[in-house]
Amino acid sequence: MHKLNRVATPDTATSSARKIPMLQPLRHARFRQLWLASLVSNLGTWTQTFAAAWLVASGDPSSHMTALVQAAACAPMLVFGLLAGVVADAAPRARLLLAVNAFRALAAALMAVLAAGGQASAWSVLALVFMMGTAQAFMWPAWHAVTSLLVAPDEVEAAATLNNLSYNVAATAGPALGGALFAWCGAAPLFAFTALSMTGLLAVYYAWQRSPDAPRAGATVSMDAFRAGLRAAFGAADYRRLLRHTACALFGAVAFMALLPLYVRDVLQREAGMYGGLMALLSAGAIAAPFVLPALRVRYPRHVLVAVSLALFGAMLATLPLVRHPALLAPLVMAGGMAWAAMISTLNGAAQSAFPSSVRARTLSVYLLAMALGQTVGSAAWGVVAEWLGVSPALALAGTVLLLYAACGLRRAIPATMAQ
Repeated sequence: MHKLNRVATPDTATSSARKIPMLQPLRHARFRQLWLASLVSNLGTWTQTFAAAWLVASGDPSSHMTALVQAAACAPMLVFGLLAGVVADAAPRARLLLAVNAFRALAAALMAVLAAGGQASAWSVLALVFMMGTAQAFMWPAWHAVTSLLVAPDEVEAAATLNNLSYNVAATAGPALGGALFAWCGAAPLFAFTALSMTGLLAVYYAWQRSPDAPRAGATVSMDAFRAGLRAAFGAADYRRLLRHTACALFGAVAFMALLPLYVRDVLQREAGMYGGLMALLSAGAIAAPFVLPALRVRYPRHVLVAVSLALFGAMLATLPLVRHPALLAPLVMAGGMAWAAMISTLNGAAQSAFPSSVRARTLSVYLLAMALGQTVGSAAWGVVAEWLGVSPALALAGTVLLLYAACGLRRAIPATMAQ
């Protein structure tokens, strides 16, 4: 059983790692290639995320159905997450990542075909979102495990911050692009762009899996390997605490993405451009976060950063129903984006440094399972609350839940060093 080292003062052990310049991991050629290709792929994925959610919201009046788009994207991690971790530790990771990203491109292409033919019903969109989510469930454990092998050990947290930056740059541009183009050309070209955006990533993975430095197969896919991953993750008290924080935080925070189309449609009474703009503003705030996080990480322990981030995001959710004017919405949502990025990158950095490479993908799959649990259950739950009480009360309640958890649930440290 893997045990987590306790340290006298949280975060002291990794304060030097946190002083690593954010751009330093880009000096590694393979990481740099994958980071750039992922940036383009993430842009396509966020364009698809926008198009799928707004397509359902604009065609189906049900609050619950719209919220299910987010649930459908996260649910595959609940179903396949632990298996994905075992497969990622056993299979050659470059080859696995090539296959699952090809599957993602296929699902996006199918979305484009259905939308172009006028056959994109809410249920068909949910099914294809679930397909893409399934590919991502198998992709993320392998990707996170590979990232830690492409950079020096003291650069892992900087690499996680860079990956989060890439994700958020794309999350800013993708919805803004989608919002501008949806009314003009519809959903089909946006889904087609998603498929095309993955070609660069597929080319990098294809070249890598044929090169001598490609990661080779590891452990055998077996019940023993499956149980070993579970024992490592759940046998460590500090890691269990990290899993609880992750699931609870995302249960409340996912209300923003799940209910945003309904907030724009029913509360603001605006169209696709406003929805894309608010998604972009959240991500614009998240882009700013990595530039201030290194200094904050030196001064404050992880659990304090997560607690403050949750409180800020909760305050944003609780205030959102009271604000209608775009000039006031912009700074509010951007502040929420900064809080979101600080929370996610801090939790991701802790999870990625927790265990050795031999079981890293399996233990990361448990972490991603906790993320998916919070997001899937939260999306469905807030959709039901919005159906019963209305969108504004649902957002206010989600914000209150986050504020209470930040005050009461995050009193113990998230250890800075969680090695064997």
